Amino acid sequence: MKKKSDSTVLEELYARPGYLVRRCHQVSTGIFHQCFKELNLTPIQYSSLFVLKHNPGLDQVTISGLVAIDKSTTGNVLKRLESRGLLQRKSSAEDGRIKLIYLTRKGHSLMDKTEKLLDKTQQLLIESLNEKERVQLMHCLRKITTEHNQSSRAPLMMKQD
Repeated sequence: MKKKSDSTVLEELYARPGYLVRRCHQVSTGIFHQCFKELNLTPIQYSSLFVLKHNPGLDQVTISGLVAIDKSTTGNVLKRLESRGLLQRKSSAEDGRIKLIYLTRKGHSLMDKTEKLLDKTQQLLIESLNEKERVQLMHCLRKITTEHNQSSRAPLMMKQD
């Protein structure tokens, strides 16, 4: 039996969908960090702040589901954002054990600064694709994440209105 060359073996790895998805995540995160370094935000922190900007007064479990991250990670993320003065927790009027989370003025101000940066981040990520490829990419990403949502360690939980 003929042994495969190192380059052939690596080509097999580089052609696997899971490998390519992981690499795309690395690229996306790298671009995000380049664009957002002055604001000192991670993608998960940004997503958490975004959810709270548009849905003030959520509890930690709900934020976890809407951002699709596990509850312990959510707790750590919120703790860091709170220590920076970007959000505050208030006891629920219905159940004092539940803490509802709100952006502070500083948090709103930071989020106002993110809009143009986020547009730049998204454009850099897909700039090598033509319009048809961009539409196809978005279709495929939505399909994969929707069809396999429950396979995630932190499934996306859509907010019920």
